[in-house]
Amino acid sequence: MNALIRLTREDDAPALPDIERSSGEAFRTVPELAWIADDDVQSVASHLEFVRSGLSWVAVDDRDRPLGFLCAEISDGALHIWQLAVLHERQGLGLGRALFAAAIAHARDRSLGEVTLTTFRELVWNERFYRKLGFLTLGEEELGSRLAQILAKEATNGLPAERRCAMRLSLDGAQPDMRDDSLVR
Repeated sequence: MNALIRLTREDDAPALPDIERSSGEAFRTVPELAWIADDDVQSVASHLEFVRSGLSWVAVDDRDRPLGFLCAEISDGALHIWQLAVLHERQGLGLGRALFAAAIAHARDRSLGEVTLTTFRELVWNERFYRKLGFLTLGEEELGSRLAQILAKEATNGLPAERRCAMRLSLDGAQPDMRDDSLVR
């Protein structure tokens, strides 16, 4: 897969909601979560906020067209991943892993202690995928107030709480550097 990872530019933002919509098609394979494929996606305005913060990355093809994105924020000494999305037809080709590598490298460069996210339990492209990247699923007693609040808000917004979890990648220990410099520019 010929793709590069770079910071998202403002002119990329209009393409990102369509990527998220396409990415959501994977949920159609899980009957009780199929509704997510038709759910609302982040607005262009929301994407522009992440772009301006410098915490949004895109995977682009050889014509510089976005194929996937990852957006995050820094909170409480952690880089929190809000969204990862890759075009449905480009999933499974390493773009998500490459986007995560760029975000994790950014967190390390800024001496952040961890990377966190919330996701669906037991889905191959969610919790299981993140475990392969070194993330650990947190028990309720390990959440802390920030992650507990995020999970509670997700439940209020209609996501099934029993299917959600928070995960953490500690950057304090000897975690492998996943960055493939041939993909990052």
